[in-house]
Amino acid sequence: MQTVLFHETVFGPIHSRRLGISLGINLMPNDGKICSFDCVYCEAGYNAQGQGTTGVPTRNDVHNRLNAKLSAMHAAGEKLDVITFSGNGEPTLHPNFKEIVHDVLLLRNKFYPEAKVSVLSNSTMVGHKNVADALRTVDNNILKLDSAINSTLRLINQPKSVNVQAEGIINDLKQFSGSCIVQTMMLRGEHNGHHIDNTTDTEVEALIAAYLEIRPREVMLYSIDRKTPEENLRKVSREELDAIARRIEAAGIAVQVN
Repeated sequence: MQTVLFHETVFGPIHSRRLGISLGINLMPNDGKICSFDCVYCEAGYNAQGQGTTGVPTRNDVHNRLNAKLSAMHAAGEKLDVITFSGNGEPTLHPNFKEIVHDVLLLRNKFYPEAKVSVLSNSTMVGHKNVADALRTVDNNILKLDSAINSTLRLINQPKSVNVQAEGIINDLKQFSGSCIVQTMMLRGEHNGHHIDNTTDTEVEALIAAYLEIRPREVMLYSIDRKTPEENLRKVSREELDAIARRIEAAGIAVQVN
């Protein structure tokens, strides 16, 4: 079984194909995975690997580790483009997410004021006021929407709660109109005997309609780049992504293809 990739609370910096030189913050356990989705393409593996034994880091631990890392990088003259909340699950599930975001912004301002702060979120917690308020303060509020059709979303993302529905996510994302970035993974393949393909005309038209409702700052369109827990998935070519991007741009929505 593919297992977690991040065994530290503050990791990197790594080169992100979407964000540049990125220092990661993992608010989930260092030896397990906690997420409200169980995506078939997640590079950290399935939730079945368990939550581990370390638990989530405390607010003070995140602050101290990030402070030490940024101080050392700054003293060494290292470049940094972005500080990114990602890691072994959904960062907004952390009970002190809002307070930690506040701390990270202060440390960013102290050491690398030109760097951006980004959050990669699966969108399941944005209906909670504290989470939404925190996301409004970061530079890049990057929110997932892999399908606007509920059956496809549930097949790709496998939400833990039956209450998570495509329509509800779209409605929640509308509160960030003009400021959020919507991230969509395009893929096709098989999972548990079910065919997956969110690149069809029906799927793309539904996504465009959802984007028009949400009115994001831009859409990040990408496909598989690393090993996935579901082995029967296929990467969508750059040519296909570009063709889909042109359809989205024709609707007046900015697109970044990675």
